Amino acid sequence: MKKTKSEITSKTKFSEILKKDNKAAEILMSEGMSCLGCPMAMEETIGEGCMAHGMSKEETQKLIKKLNRGKK
Repeated sequence: MKKTKSEITSKTKFSEILKKDNKAAEILMSEGMSCLGCPMAMEETIGEGCMAHGMSKEETQKLIKKLNRGKK
């Protein structure tokens, strides 16, 4: 499957994700990413954040798919 420029990947920063979709914060919070208010988190990638929260690669990919679909 080909990735589009606007598609979220593990290297996309939280700040970019939140700018793309106003539903993203709700999705991230539902997955335990409660650190979104932290200024340092905004420069962190989704992959780094998931790793810091102890998520497996499979869990990270599942979250990224949810974010790309905009679904909770």
